[in-house]
Amino acid sequence: MKTKPRTVFKIGIGLVGVLCLFFLGGYLYLMIGFPKVGSPPEIKIELTKARIERGKYLANHVALCIDCHSERNWKQYAGPIIPGTEGKGGEHFGSNMGLPGEFYAANITPFHLGKWTDGELLQAITEGINKKREPLFPIMPYPNFRHLSREDAYSIIAYLRTLKPISFTVPKRKIYFPMNLIIRTMPQPAKLKEKTPDPTDKIAYGKYIVTIASCAECHTPKEKGKPIPGMEFAGGVEFHLPDGTLVRSANITPDKETGIGNMSKKTFIDLFKSYAPENLKKTKFPKKHNTIMPWIMYAGMTKQDLGAIYEYLRTIKPVKNKVSKWKEE
Repeated sequence: MKTKPRTVFKIGIGLVGVLCLFFLGGYLYLMIGFPKVGSPPEIKIELTKARIERGKYLANHVALCIDCHSERNWKQYAGPIIPGTEGKGGEHFGSNMGLPGEFYAANITPFHLGKWTDGELLQAITEGINKKREPLFPIMPYPNFRHLSREDAYSIIAYLRTLKPISFTVPKRKIYFPMNLIIRTMPQPAKLKEKTPDPTDKIAYGKYIVTIASCAECHTPKEKGKPIPGMEFAGGVEFHLPDGTLVRSANITPDKETGIGNMSKKTFIDLFKSYAPENLKKTKFPKKHNTIMPWIMYAGMTKQDLGAIYEYLRTIKPVKNKVSKWKEE
């Protein structure tokens, strides 16, 4: 018995209708049901001298908020911050870097954040959702910042409140499909640590610093946006610098042949400190190359914290992965 053309047409229309309802339902579910985070906490952070100083240290030399949210001079090695642009925002992270959209670092000076509550700021930093209840793309490393201690998170916010207001409106982001929907599922409620790990516990404290410094983000290769199992901190992640050149992150596992296994603690610390302002005149920069690694900012980290990072990295699994830092090597 043959199916009449009209019947086939009706079946086709019905299937299209079902698919449309399915996709519409999924779209509405994502738009209404996500992000799954609560209202911002009602807190008022006291701007004490100790908090502001701690926040300044973290924002400039560990969590590096100021690094991404300022203008950097990529004509110089490691892209030092252009004085006077601290917190201005506008740095572009886009499809030229392999990202699913065009993203811009926010203005985090009081010009933009002045009307934000402390709770809204805390939620943006640790849960990835802004004042407008929009999800943030995790190039802003809130999945790592959710591991901050409450006091350190409060200290960063206290410091941001003291930045000089810079009148600058950041371009609107563009998120490509399907990431514009997927991004809504990313923010998650954060449970902050009630205490910062004791610095005398070098391994635990080192892990804490490594986490909030987002070391794994640049030094762990990924596949389809997810870290490759067994390749934690093995390096080789490719970055396209603003001038179009390619650089790869180093292997920082304790492998003796391809990682930092033969590097002493003193050498490790001295390497970072060689980029401190007082040592820059003596530091030899590669003439034909640049790096995404913000050496100059990390150089401001204390020897204690750098030493803790070293101690923690020595405990992770060694991975044999030879990395050519620059394309032609």
